[in-house]
Amino acid sequence: MVLFTLLGVLLVGVAVVLNVSWIVLNWRRVLPMALGIPFFLLLIAGVALNTIFLVREVRRNERHDAFLSAVTHELKTPVASIRLYLETLQRRPMEEAQRGEFYARMMEDSERLMGTVEQVLKAGEVGQRARSNVRVPVEMRSLVQECVRTTLARHHLEAEAITIDVEDTGLPMMVRGDPEELQTALVNILNNAVKYSPDGPEVRVTLSVDRDAWVRVSVADHGIGIPPAHLKRIFRRFYRVPVRSVLRTKGTGLGLYLVRTIARQHGGDAIAESPGEGRGATLSLQLPRILAVREAELGEQEMRG
Repeated sequence: MVLFTLLGVLLVGVAVVLNVSWIVLNWRRVLPMALGIPFFLLLIAGVALNTIFLVREVRRNERHDAFLSAVTHELKTPVASIRLYLETLQRRPMEEAQRGEFYARMMEDSERLMGTVEQVLKAGEVGQRARSNVRVPVEMRSLVQECVRTTLARHHLEAEAITIDVEDTGLPMMVRGDPEELQTALVNILNNAVKYSPDGPEVRVTLSVDRDAWVRVSVADHGIGIPPAHLKRIFRRFYRVPVRSVLRTKGTGLGLYLVRTIARQHGGDAIAESPGEGRGATLSLQLPRILAVREAELGEQEMRG
């Protein structure tokens, strides 16, 4: 990438020098000036655009290679672990208690393997369609509670590790969307908050209504944080913050890409905030609210009809 950037800068510099020289040599002749200046400007613009596209392609290839490496590791590790446990069980007799422990660990590894496969498949699925065809009223309180229970069970956490704070506005917190996809987005945000809290997760989930028009789910943690320059980039596909504490943590770079894609397909957005590295982060999912419960009931009747 550095090579292409330097080459592009040098070529632009040469084109600028030639353009200036052409102007100096032909400043009294109208026709050469009229033809030469636009030609050199187009040449400079073409070299600059070509350099930009080359740099973007190099970056995309680097992210793609990092994704392949991460996915390979995420697939290979649980398979190797399951195989090791099976070989141990096959080769020597074991007590029932230890056998049960091995079965439990193999089940955890298989769930991790299935989670990685589902995430990769889901990323390809949401990227191929503009919007989901399933649109039903979804009550966000119950959905958030279900996602928190799923995350606690998946990471074997105590109930105090993730707290839920529901803003008391008296307004219904309902959105129209695909419950399965919304659950995928929320679980990915919660998984990130837990994964990137190496000193133990202290996660706070806040459910609120913003300006009567939006339902916002904010997940705040006290983990490794996000450098300000990377707050928008983390939602790109395959992108992982190039910080040692992040790269040490297992991941594919698809989780937050899924979150933003699903949010935008539902008419909302995903937002990341962080005071800086080592100071925690807040990831928010913002979705358009159904303005009246009656509207939700009518929509459900139409779906059934």
